[in-house]
Amino acid sequence: MHCENQNIPTNDTLLSRAHSIQKPKLQTLLVVSRTKPGFGVMMRGFKTRPTLLALLFLTLLCVSTAQQPNPIKIIVVLVLENRSFDHMLGWMKKGVNPAINGVTGEECNPLSTKNATQQQSICFTDDSEFVDPDPGHSFEAVTQQVFGNGSIPTMTGFVEQAFSMSPNLSETVMKGFRPESVPVYATLVKEYAVFDRWFSSIPGPTQPNRLFVYSATSHGSTSHIKKQLAKGYPQKTIFDSLHENGKDFGIYFQNIPTTLFYRNMRKLKYIFKFHQYNLKFKKDARDGKLPSFSVIEPRYFDLKGFPANDDHPSHDVASGQKLVKEVYETLRASPQWNETLFIITYDEHGGFYDHVKTPFVNVPNPDGITGPAPFLFKFDRLGVRVPTIMISPWIEKGTVISAPNGPTPNSEFEHSSIPATVKKIFNLPSNFLTHRDAWAGTFEEVVGNRTSPRTDCPETLPDVVPLRNTEAKEEGTLSEFQTEVVQLAGVLNGDHFLSSFPDEIGKKLNVKQAHDYVKGAVTRFLRASKEAIKLGADESTIVDMRSSLTTRSSIQH
Repeated sequence: MHCENQNIPTNDTLLSRAHSIQKPKLQTLLVVSRTKPGFGVMMRGFKTRPTLLALLFLTLLCVSTAQQPNPIKIIVVLVLENRSFDHMLGWMKKGVNPAINGVTGEECNPLSTKNATQQQSICFTDDSEFVDPDPGHSFEAVTQQVFGNGSIPTMTGFVEQAFSMSPNLSETVMKGFRPESVPVYATLVKEYAVFDRWFSSIPGPTQPNRLFVYSATSHGSTSHIKKQLAKGYPQKTIFDSLHENGKDFGIYFQNIPTTLFYRNMRKLKYIFKFHQYNLKFKKDARDGKLPSFSVIEPRYFDLKGFPANDDHPSHDVASGQKLVKEVYETLRASPQWNETLFIITYDEHGGFYDHVKTPFVNVPNPDGITGPAPFLFKFDRLGVRVPTIMISPWIEKGTVISAPNGPTPNSEFEHSSIPATVKKIFNLPSNFLTHRDAWAGTFEEVVGNRTSPRTDCPETLPDVVPLRNTEAKEEGTLSEFQTEVVQLAGVLNGDHFLSSFPDEIGKKLNVKQAHDYVKGAVTRFLRASKEAIKLGADESTIVDMRSSLTTRSSIQH
């Protein structure tokens, strides 16, 4: 309908027309009114006549159709590892933007002492630097951190839980970074939008939370389920929804694409969606050929000359800052910049303190699946708050976004907000993936307050100084997540048919050896899959490699 030149009745005309007709029975009209500027709508009953109802409806329809379409055509997502909001961004409240729900230094956690009449407190400080070792973040550890000794979230158990692992950790988890220690984030928070109420999807470790980012469920996983690994997680993903509706996507990886934990992503139809970050991302951005939805996967292994840049302890967050700087500057120079939204978030809090109480009521189970014994988690509460920053020339400087306005009164921003918002921005007719993304808050209006893109966005971000003064520990043992990545590589390589899988694989590998094994496995899997396509294999099949000790492979539906 073209409404620009239509004669829309004025209030006086509406009234005169209403008086000129016979009075019918009163009807109910739904009046749309803003609950907050720029946010959702509220409907309430109002009595009027049918002709007036029709004319008002026509007016609203014309206003609606005249609204600007969402300017975002390109979404880029970078998920980093294991840091809480207060740990990374809490001190931005003091040094960057007082509107942020950050820290003041008065946030403390108790630590029991041998003397029952005394209790020591450890308070939050601003002197975090290089963190080693890795704090606890299992489902059980997070429960203790969030609830302490109570039955509702108090966020008072971080120190006690850390102390139970190592006395030195109790102070480590109560430290945050000064803005000058993370200068890339300090600039992005000043220039764009920070979400100060974005939670991880479950109170648990990396793998289940990463699964939520693109599928709004972990399929019942509260930790890494080894039996599920060889099969691949079966749930539908936002990648499937995009593909079904003719939208392109790309995975730009450095060591390994962890999106291959989803079974569907191993299918031949998606094999050409995987790209080496160093070879393809900058070129695609420079040529204006980034797909509608891009995922940047960081380096997960810490090598000399090629440090890990995923921010997972004990990796230097300065390397993560350099990655964010590189991605930002690449996007900023791209001809697609004016239609781009860049999202940075973290999978989970990594055991570091955060003062905002985690939501624990009215959170929907995604798919009716209960977690494994002994906890039998019902997926009815969220995890700890994590840093989330969004960048676009359509975002006003210094934007701070807290709780969403819907779709339900108790909706929150969490990782399922990403597929929920992708569905909205790209107008995907597919159903929601689960009950969780149907419930999660969406953020499409972060770019909704401007009529044109900004022209003052910085072209470069500050240089970063390393916080670690030692070399990468290539001979070190693997973290839990690195072990999981090695197990995924074992599946891609065909080594899951060996009797030693999955318990032994990776146990004897150091970081350098694991990196080399993973790199080789990914290369072989992608090469074999592309060869299968050349041979005419159906796009819905998956190449099932056999052990690297042999040269055999097969294809599975």
